[in-house]
Amino acid sequence: MQANHTTDSILIVDFGSQVTQLIARRVREAGVYSEIAPFSEAEKAFHRMKPKGIILSGSPASVPEEGSPRAPQVLFDSGLPILGICYGQQVMSEQLGGEVRPGHETGAEGHRGGEFGRAFLTVTKACALFDGLWAEGERHQVWMSHGDKVTQFAPGFEIVATSDGAPFAVIADEARQYYGTQFHPEVVHTPDGAKLLANFVHKVCGLAGDWTMAAYRETKVAEIREQVGTGKVICGLSGGVDSSVAAILIHEAIGDQLTCVFVDHGLLRLDEREQVERMFRDHYNIPLVVVDAEARFMAGLDGVSDPEKKRKFIGGEFINVFEEEAAKIGGADFLAQGTLYPDVIESVSFTGGPSVTIKSHHNVGGLPERMNMQLVEPLRELFKDEVRALGRELGLPDMFVGRHPFPGPGLAIRIPGEVNKERCDILRKADSIYLDEIRKAGLYDAIWQAFAVLLPVKTVGVMGDSRTYDSVCGLRAVTSTDGMTADVYPFDASFLTGVSTRIVNEVQGINRVVYDYTSKPPGTIEWE
Repeated sequence: MQANHTTDSILIVDFGSQVTQLIARRVREAGVYSEIAPFSEAEKAFHRMKPKGIILSGSPASVPEEGSPRAPQVLFDSGLPILGICYGQQVMSEQLGGEVRPGHETGAEGHRGGEFGRAFLTVTKACALFDGLWAEGERHQVWMSHGDKVTQFAPGFEIVATSDGAPFAVIADEARQYYGTQFHPEVVHTPDGAKLLANFVHKVCGLAGDWTMAAYRETKVAEIREQVGTGKVICGLSGGVDSSVAAILIHEAIGDQLTCVFVDHGLLRLDEREQVERMFRDHYNIPLVVVDAEARFMAGLDGVSDPEKKRKFIGGEFINVFEEEAAKIGGADFLAQGTLYPDVIESVSFTGGPSVTIKSHHNVGGLPERMNMQLVEPLRELFKDEVRALGRELGLPDMFVGRHPFPGPGLAIRIPGEVNKERCDILRKADSIYLDEIRKAGLYDAIWQAFAVLLPVKTVGVMGDSRTYDSVCGLRAVTSTDGMTADVYPFDASFLTGVSTRIVNEVQGINRVVYDYTSKPPGTIEWE
């Protein structure tokens, strides 16, 4: 990932918190570019990015435990402003000469245990982090989630806010521009959290906040031209927003040096192929090759039920198809993909190992060594909502830019268990009915993602005078801002009843419909 499209950036050091991604989002919302680097890669990222400020994330680890992660010393030697959040505050305090104790121990001040959930802190002294936001003596709601706590701050620090469970709720070393919060400002449960982070990047780090999609577009076009030169690029279209925005951005940069390949693998939504052909051939006049590969993918998925194996096969077979098509058009030097930042984050453990990888993504991880092609991934630094903003900047119609996300492996990961053409056809019809009803109700834009899932479960039903034994269809709908966390969309019962009636009546092979009420976390948005 390159950060040379901006001079103003913030490095976020990830110690493994489940909400580190939200820090990046809040910083970007403040108009400042940010990147996340695992603590083990933070020194390398620091030298590459040359950031103007540093944020240390929370962590499930405990600072007093032997072997718990630490921040590279180069960060403290840099003279840059640093904000430590939760574990970040603790590890900064410990590394600079303070003391951190486990939550079960009682410190000299008499406080014991951690804080979890909503808490209230009292501002005891003004500081740059609070400028124009919080005044001395005021009480404010924050979100705590910590067991350990700082019991002695490092030399140069002073307490600027306290809470009942955290006497060092916020500490500051104004001379060195070091700040530490025991609470999490990145989560929505801290009402003023985004403003506090904006204060850090604007008022402490002195950044202008001028990172925009227009600037990103201009610089990315220049980067693509420089990377590609006179080479040829082949871009794999999935039918989703990500690959489409990537293709249009690349086409703006290099014109007919780009050829798009749309693979109909039989795992698409209803009428997806026709919609893509119309937009790219008729509206944008981008060279497009359509490959009918349904039989090939279905044969490869035959007997495969493990979701990771599905993803790996589909990703590998996409590469095979692209390789074949590149040869047909006379060879290609580059393969373009619509890889997004959350794909990269979820596919890489913050420790560098595989233990906490959430799931693999078919478009993350590079190319097989046999392929003499390089990757072009112009969206690799963006979150989903930023891709939509870039799409609008590029002139894509709102109806297309606002489409719900669709996974690269398509319906294969919405059919737990074995995948075949019959089950795909059943799911396609059910999914189309569900989305049609959502649009008719005027709810489509209020929902981040909605889709149907065909479960590997059969149940008894009664239709007319006949007994049925057919499949169960699950419905999923969530609200989100970036796909990293999600809440269930609260349909009313009459809506779900109406959808269920239509699906059971119109889709042969389904006789029961259920609704998924799981948020993310603990679940993921997709079922596999």
